[in-house]
Amino acid sequence: MAICSPMTHFMDRHFRHFNSAVLVDAARAYQCLIDDGGGMFLTLAGAMSTAELGISLAEMIRCDKIHAICCTGANLEEDLFNLVAHDHYVRLPHYRDLTPDQEEGLLARHLNRVTDTCIPEEEAMRRIEKAVRELWTTTDAQGRAHYPHEFLYTLLRNGTLEDQYQIDPDDSWLMAAAQRDLPVFVPGWEDSTLGNMYAAACLNGAVRNVHTVRGGIETMMALATWYRKTSLEQELGFFQIGGGIAGDFPICVVPMLEQDLGLDGVPKWAYFCQISDSTTSYGSYSGAVPNEKITWGKLDVATPKFMIESDASIVAPLLFAYVLGQ
Repeated sequence: MAICSPMTHFMDRHFRHFNSAVLVDAARAYQCLIDDGGGMFLTLAGAMSTAELGISLAEMIRCDKIHAICCTGANLEEDLFNLVAHDHYVRLPHYRDLTPDQEEGLLARHLNRVTDTCIPEEEAMRRIEKAVRELWTTTDAQGRAHYPHEFLYTLLRNGTLEDQYQIDPDDSWLMAAAQRDLPVFVPGWEDSTLGNMYAAACLNGAVRNVHTVRGGIETMMALATWYRKTSLEQELGFFQIGGGIAGDFPICVVPMLEQDLGLDGVPKWAYFCQISDSTTSYGSYSGAVPNEKITWGKLDVATPKFMIESDASIVAPLLFAYVLGQ
């Protein structure tokens, strides 16, 4: 169970009802799964990397509290952008008051806004594009192929960017994942900034084989292989931050293996928790209550299920701190 630390003591003392109580219940169940030898699969949507969730997420990875990740292409790359360009980011605390003309002014300065934070195009996006494009073209010339995260792992491991770091690399979740060779699955990568750049490289002929970066079906097949092997060795939990493809894609692996591939005895996810601010109504899959997933063969009746309806940038670090016993 979680160590009785100042943070856990505070949360146990004050977080007793409503979403706060669900947060503590989910954290305790998370720790029980890990203590019993289980593993946790994390899904990362939204703009959590730009929100610098890496500060707490990296420690969760290093402490063996997370065993695989499915994330959007944006979260994959934006952790790396922040690593090399943090000092050039521009924060806009009064972003709600911006006029369209002011937004256009940010565009003219090559500042791409994510809520209250602007990512600098030249210092972040183009800097990483230059480095990773060399890997793409080399891999393409060799007739090989890798998944999106594997190219970024290579950049971190070979030291190409090391002299450009602007934050402590211990605060980068991608660095922690690369150091542990954590399995990462990135569905729909093509809608990210680097995915757009890769498409352009294919269109202009710099990359000749579009499959040099492996795509969605191969990613699902790799996830299926990983899940079949890992779920036979340990129970696997599913911790979902946000909604969208990062969560929808991997949770489907269980019914796919069972219903479409026709396998027997496929273990279902042994724990489920989602942090979401999506309205639980109007056909919103991201806001669907966990019990709906029983009907799709994703969760079992007895699976511990938690829905924390709150801001993930606040809730996730608190839950991680609880699990870490900080």
